[in-house]
Amino acid sequence: MILDGKNVSSKILIKVKERVDKLKIKPHLVVILVGNNPPSKIYVNNKKLAAEKVGIKSSIIEFPDNVTEKELLDKIVELNDNSEVTGILVQLPLPQHIDKNKVIMAISPKKDVDGFTPENVGKLVIGMKPYFYPATPQGILMLLDEYNIKVEGANVVIIGRSNIVGKPMTQMFINRNATVTLCHSYTKNLEEKIKTADIVVSAVGKKIVRCKMVNKNSVIIDVGIFKDVNGKITGDVDFKLVEPTVKYISPVPGGVGPMTIASLMYNASIIYS
Repeated sequence: MILDGKNVSSKILIKVKERVDKLKIKPHLVVILVGNNPPSKIYVNNKKLAAEKVGIKSSIIEFPDNVTEKELLDKIVELNDNSEVTGILVQLPLPQHIDKNKVIMAISPKKDVDGFTPENVGKLVIGMKPYFYPATPQGILMLLDEYNIKVEGANVVIIGRSNIVGKPMTQMFINRNATVTLCHSYTKNLEEKIKTADIVVSAVGKKIVRCKMVNKNSVIIDVGIFKDVNGKITGDVDFKLVEPTVKYISPVPGGVGPMTIASLMYNASIIYS
């Protein structure tokens, strides 16, 4: 069965709009974009469009590539202090001369709709509820829940240890009582680990999950998205061959991508005083 992220995300966005419509104070999401990275511009515009659809005010602040780290940090402090701004998101990647960790740490945890600040990550790790959960992992769990896929007790293999997906996804599965194996470039016998998994989440950005690796009861979540040699958008999973051999699979595009946006809008609709 195909895990239809487009359909599920549409349902979530409807609920988010209903929630926003009832709020006396409307959420205001500010997205900071540094430089002229074409994919980043597309992502930011998609977020703005999604926010407008659900009634969330959205502003984009653009800086040139040569913006100083201090200028960027000063702007974040200004936004933190602005009571009319309820959510702050800094689009990654940032230019090399800017320390992204300093930038992330500067954002108020109560406005950190990405869920990347140390306070939000720390709460996640120790089992407390953070102000915000990271959008992509949260979106993946929303997708699994919509299809009534059991997480508790499941054997989960996550491929990729990024701070955006792999690490927080690991902790969120653990907090839902799954048994998790986090794999990366140094992992030995990756194929054997994938074969025995109930749920596989791949987030590495290259073709890595193939037909011979999976089993008939596998749930495959493909987070990777890139263009192949022919310019076609694809993911980490060899979809054409894997899809007939597993129980559930998310497509690329149309799977995790829409869920990430819906999850982000869910976060952006939350206001902390």
